[in-house]
Amino acid sequence: MREKLIITIDGPAGSGKSTTAKLLAKHLTYLYLDTGAMYRAITWKAIKYEIPIEDEKRIIDLANKSVIELYNNNGQQRVLIDGIDITKEIRTIEVSKRVSSDCAILEVREALVKQQRIIGKNGGIVVEGRDVGTIVFPDADIKIYLICSIFERAKRRQTQLEKQGEKIELIELMQNIELRDQKDTTRKHSPLKKAENAIIIDTTNLTVEQQVEKILTLIEFKHTNNN
Repeated sequence: MREKLIITIDGPAGSGKSTTAKLLAKHLTYLYLDTGAMYRAITWKAIKYEIPIEDEKRIIDLANKSVIELYNNNGQQRVLIDGIDITKEIRTIEVSKRVSSDCAILEVREALVKQQRIIGKNGGIVVEGRDVGTIVFPDADIKIYLICSIFERAKRRQTQLEKQGEKIELIELMQNIELRDQKDTTRKHSPLKKAENAIIIDTTNLTVEQQVEKILTLIEFKHTNNN
């Protein structure tokens, strides 16, 4: 096992991947990589340039030519595309509704997966997404798969949007999440699914700290059994 681990955290939208991965990376002093933010960045740019979902050729070209940067600023991840900070813009409902369609395109996924593997090849990284344990890093040292009730996921999303000044009914958010799940789990390329050797953690009634503590215990157990 490499000295610095590759840890993957997969799961559906709103299951707690981002908050858990960020805090875990901080505990371990590891790099945090949000692969979903990279796909959202491509979708944001496609919307900006009014590229329709049906125009896969232009979306693929956009993915291959765009420069996406992720970095931490005072503990907060910032997302840039072609030098433009779009951290807030990629979390809008408009982007959320479309991103599954754009990231279902094989060539778009291939372009971004290539970047993700380069970033994480030396370990010391916590990666979160929907296919990071199955496709991006199939040989990761620790694989986690988070699950959570749709109601709780919608409540979390509603709170997040309210902080951004957006107000959306809970029932609409639940419907959006169900649609997102359906798209993510049934897409042809890299569908959302649990890796065979991933460990499931239900976050419905857990705090972020409790989620991280469970993963740290798993890491300690792995270290103990490999020494």
